[in-house]
Amino acid sequence: MSSDRLPLNIDAVHRGDCLELLSHIPEGSVHLVFADPPFNIGYDYDSYDDRRSEIDYLEWSRQWMAGVVRVLRPDGTFWLAIGDEYAAELKVAATRDLGLNCRSWVIWYYTFGVHCKKKFSRSHVHLFHFVRDPSAFTFETEEIRVPSARQLVYGDARANPSGRLPDDTWILRPQDCADGFNAIEDTWYFPRVCGTFKERSGWHGCQMPEQLLGRIIKASSRPGELVLDPFAGSGTTLSTAKKLGRHFLGLELSESYAERIAKRLETISVGTPLDGTAEPLLSVPTTSQGRKLGATKRRLRRPPQENKTGQSPGELTLDFT
Repeated sequence: MSSDRLPLNIDAVHRGDCLELLSHIPEGSVHLVFADPPFNIGYDYDSYDDRRSEIDYLEWSRQWMAGVVRVLRPDGTFWLAIGDEYAAELKVAATRDLGLNCRSWVIWYYTFGVHCKKKFSRSHVHLFHFVRDPSAFTFETEEIRVPSARQLVYGDARANPSGRLPDDTWILRPQDCADGFNAIEDTWYFPRVCGTFKERSGWHGCQMPEQLLGRIIKASSRPGELVLDPFAGSGTTLSTAKKLGRHFLGLELSESYAERIAKRLETISVGTPLDGTAEPLLSVPTTSQGRKLGATKRRLRRPPQENKTGQSPGELTLDFT
């Protein structure tokens, strides 16, 4: 490697353009990459223009993804978070152009989505799970098992006590619990980091929850291995990796963001619990213990219009038992 391409120090965040900084990382040295790039939807970053032309954005995306593939180990894993607008194009670029294998196409769904006036509210993100070699990659199944519906809901004695692997849809329903996001089903509940959450950094609007990154890092890497985030943003990937005992490397264009990430990393140490709600506990009540609705009546008023007989429809009484 030439003198102007010295390797970057690990366990740190480095400020600069990811295309340039990726070229400083030795080839085949990274175990896991998680990337949550700009979506090109006009978000107001402090050091990046999120309003590129489609051709420019796609070409830039191919370039930085090619850089990611170069630094990945032969048995390495690449997770990509992306919105609807370019999910299909980037998946094709990663698999057909760059030779990656897509193991899973995960949907992270949260019902507290972005309000829209003339279309359905956006409430999901695409998470692509790519590997370089489909026959040799890390997937630590025992680290990510969750209680099954038989355990959580039905109290079925046939349930496997070690739980099950999660599905490929991760769900947030804030109405399930006033004080948190506990699950009553066998789905993944990861809260979007909203403005009122204690976990919120307060200086970056696109913050991923640590519990979501925790599952990815625990599944796709082992303690002591290297995790890279080419768009460090609020620093959640690096923070989560440090807490879980991984080495980490962050790249960040914004000088302000990079400084704040460094300060965030100084406040945590290996073994610090992840922020946010963990997996649902086995103590969740079974169906037989749940609250039952008593017989009640509701009165529903029809719209002010006549029925087919020309008579006023009046009131409709429904009996819920």
